[in-house]
Amino acid sequence: MVGIRIGKSIGGPLRARMLLAAAGATLVALSACSVSDVMSPRPSVDIGVQTAAVPVARLAPAPAAPVPQAATPSVSASTPTPDSTKGLQALVPSNPMMVSYPRFTLPRSESSARVMPPEEVACRRRLKRLGVKYQDLEPINDGGACRIDWPVKVSGLSGNIEMAPAATLNCQMAETFARWTKNELAPAARKRYLTGIGKIRQGSSYSCRRIAGTSVASEHSKGNALDVMSIQLKNGREIDVRKPGFFAFRQRGLLNTVRAEGCDYFTTVLGPGYNYDHRDHFHFDLKGRRNGYRACK
Repeated sequence: MVGIRIGKSIGGPLRARMLLAAAGATLVALSACSVSDVMSPRPSVDIGVQTAAVPVARLAPAPAAPVPQAATPSVSASTPTPDSTKGLQALVPSNPMMVSYPRFTLPRSESSARVMPPEEVACRRRLKRLGVKYQDLEPINDGGACRIDWPVKVSGLSGNIEMAPAATLNCQMAETFARWTKNELAPAARKRYLTGIGKIRQGSSYSCRRIAGTSVASEHSKGNALDVMSIQLKNGREIDVRKPGFFAFRQRGLLNTVRAEGCDYFTTVLGPGYNYDHRDHFHFDLKGRRNGYRACK
């Protein structure tokens, strides 16, 4: 409450006016406060915000206490640290030779002390005569039946046909596929489409694996097989090897030729219609069988 002392010397009328003025000031002060302002738990000024009415002292943060660190061995720039190793790199080795896919095989060194057998030398001469673009690779040995002693990486065939991607094969399989392409596949495509083949898209060459559902090593594990997914003509048209539509006469004729005439070169030709696993590609290999049996399905 507002208390005002008034001396005895002040007259009655003047004292009365001063009392009225004091009472009016008290009423104005009380009217400024509402019930909601008094009962509300939320302050009228946000915490942490400095205003002219509510000054906030600025305190400098206390310095952090030094934390003792154990000595760690120096790490070279080439060694990945836990901070720099992210994603799958933290789970698998950084060396690509230690994982199954993709596999990188080094080119064969010219200074290699290994002497190439005469049959391998003769095979490479035939590849050159067939116009095959290839590169000799270092031996592949992934354990068990997964090996090629004298592998080649084929990137192109006769007639400037690109192999995409380049196929890793043994030389005998590379030669047989190149000969079949030159003598059968390319002429059949030119006859039906009046243009040559520009690219053969392959889905699998060398691959260390077993035949699906068995414990028998696949011919792919020896570089003795090749899967063809599609054929691209020089005019840009793509011929998918999946089962063609009813009215795709030229495509059906070409694919029938691929299957039938391939059996004159390969011991195994499997494609769409044989089973679900071969619904989208042709599989060619040189698997040796008793009595010269050939599987063409």
